[in-house]
Amino acid sequence: MKILVTGASRGIGYDTTLQLARTREHQLLALGRSEAKLTALAAKVREELGDGILDVLVYDLTNADPARLESALRKLGGLDVLINNAGLLINKPFDQLTPSDWHDSFHVNLFAVVNTIRIVLPYLSAASAAHIVNIGSMGGFQGSSKFVGLSAYSAAKAALANLTECLAEEFKDWNIAVNCLSLGAVQTEMLTAAFPGYQAPVSSKEMGAWVAWFAVNGQRYFNGKILPVSISTP
Repeated sequence: MKILVTGASRGIGYDTTLQLARTREHQLLALGRSEAKLTALAAKVREELGDGILDVLVYDLTNADPARLESALRKLGGLDVLINNAGLLINKPFDQLTPSDWHDSFHVNLFAVVNTIRIVLPYLSAASAAHIVNIGSMGGFQGSSKFVGLSAYSAAKAALANLTECLAEEFKDWNIAVNCLSLGAVQTEMLTAAFPGYQAPVSSKEMGAWVAWFAVNGQRYFNGKILPVSISTP
């Protein structure tokens, strides 16, 4: 498969990309904002597995350049799977959140996903069967426990979950499945920055392996589903 992963320079995106590369079964395009980290990822894959498996593109989803992304997709030769992994976690009580915080949270967690899907849709619709995987959060999962400080993040992820259900219906006739993985706490740089000292029960490497499997196989079993991926009860 030809697979695009956003937010691949660190955390779950990095580990998902690495897991997919190590199967030696796919061609990958990894997007991220950190040139140094993407270069290191590409070097690691090249050293372990050789050339022709992974291309990287330094790309800011909040300031999208469709022409650059489309050029990279043409080089990839099409697209079967899109993993919308890039995210922004803001931890502030509601009364301290600024309009800019709300804007940034929705821009990264929702609007950037919308824009990316719009750009890649012609490539996904040309595939025999495609899969869009949106990386959500238990914070945006209806009926789950909620936490002080995560209203902007959780609201944006809840909107992403609803978008998933809508797009699954819209894209059904194009054989594009759309699912959302609502992840529980995973030990990543983003989580550590938002919650210093907290130790999550699942590592980024473990979650990356699960996301990689689901991205390739999940559309055989699910479409339009918001799936909690958490060891705790909602």
